[in-house]
Amino acid sequence: MTKTITFNELRQIKDRLPDGSMQRIAEDLQLNVETVRNYFGGTNFDEGKSTGIHVEQGPDGGIVELDDTTILDHAFRILENA
Repeated sequence: MTKTITFNELRQIKDRLPDGSMQRIAEDLQLNVETVRNYFGGTNFDEGKSTGIHVEQGPDGGIVELDDTTILDHAFRILENA
């Protein structure tokens, strides 16, 4: 399922997550932690993989199209329980 949001919205979600959430998401989804960080705008592709986000320049940091919302959905669950 694809989703389109602004880059700034994606970063705000990341910033609201409690400490340790990147590692928790990575462990729960059996991913490298750098892959999870790349999903939220990181660029460490030596350690992590590309995560199927596509950014188009524009206001609010641009538009981000997410090919898969699994990581985002997991982040929302963590925020609901925080």
